[in-house]
Amino acid sequence: MISRQKLIGWILIVFSVAYILYFLKVRLFNVGPAIEKKEWVQAIGSIVIFMLGVINVRMAAMRRRV
Repeated sequence: MISRQKLIGWILIVFSVAYILYFLKVRLFNVGPAIEKKEWVQAIGSIVIFMLGVINVRMAAMRRRV
């Protein structure tokens, strides 16, 4: 059974990577309207959430070893 901490970590990773890929593909590399400050904040926030998800997964693995 997967621990709750590890599950939440993977959920954070999946959703943040999906948003980062969307931002890169649709907003950054395509021609269109200028990217607003709000979108940059959301992109940076998704990178932070990705890092939190990785930390969660690693901490769950460390907890299991102990």
